[in-house]
Amino acid sequence: MTDTASDPRVIVGRLSGSFGVRGEVRLKSFCADPATIADYTPLTTDTGLTFAQIVLTGQIKGGFTARIDGVVTKEDADDLTNVDLYALRSALPATDDDEYYYADLEGLTVLDTGGVTLGKVVRVVDHGAGDLLDIAVPGQSETILLPFTQAVVPTVDLATGRIVADPPDGLFPTA
Repeated sequence: MTDTASDPRVIVGRLSGSFGVRGEVRLKSFCADPATIADYTPLTTDTGLTFAQIVLTGQIKGGFTARIDGVVTKEDADDLTNVDLYALRSALPATDDDEYYYADLEGLTVLDTGGVTLGKVVRVVDHGAGDLLDIAVPGQSETILLPFTQAVVPTVDLATGRIVADPPDGLFPTA
């Protein structure tokens, strides 16, 4: 069994219920090459289900139809509506420079350009207009959303576990 702390899970797709009456599912892939989702098995869910095999059977608007192991009836497939699929980070291809999987950024310490600690990345969110780093600030119950752009986040150093940010004035509390 793999330790998910050292090999985090990355969301690679979402199941959206049945397709037809013979146990096929609707599958939306979040992979750069959508058809490669089947290459990253086993895929897991938040509820602990594991799918060792996924076979893409067709293409539909916004995704694929697929057969997944253990799903044989329409009811089985319907039970998988809005279920996220995760692969282990180690199963995914390497990224190019200045490209990151969300799982690579979560937990990193965020410093300002003067070296002052601003907080830690809790998660990365995408609201459609671009990625945002959700930062937990020490001594503060509310998190702060920081735009994940080259101008605001000029440096990501995965080796040291640090991000250097130049946030807009007033976004973070001052000491």
